[in-house]
Amino acid sequence: QVQLVESGGGLVQAGGSLRLSCAGSGRTFSRNHMGWFRQAPGKEREFVANISWRDGTTLHADSVKGRFTISRDNAKNTVYLQMNSLKPEDTAVYYCAADGGIRIIPGRATFEYDYWGQGTQVTVSS
Repeated sequence: QVQLVESGGGLVQAGGSLRLSCAGSGRTFSRNHMGWFRQAPGKEREFVANISWRDGTTLHADSVKGRFTISRDNAKNTVYLQMNSLKPEDTAVYYCAADGGIRIIPGRATFEYDYWGQGTQVTVSS
């Protein structure tokens, strides 16, 4: 069974840091672009960051640029999201995703990803 499992979420004060992990199982994701998305209550799921399997190139949403960093460890079949200088508006359920392995560059839209984790809650208090 192919799975992505996120961990590392929790409650943190504004200005604090968290590191999310997303571990893949059931198959290797070393040749899949990976992404992080988030969904706040009453809002649509939005793009946070992605990372290419080809050369490790990353892309971050403007709202998190300079504060969040996506990375991957193919040997561990795991992708990470380091989140620093957290703000209350970062509060959301965070999801990791893997694409189908056929795209040349990683996408920013949810439909471009085929595998999804169950999500992990991040709550930032003011």
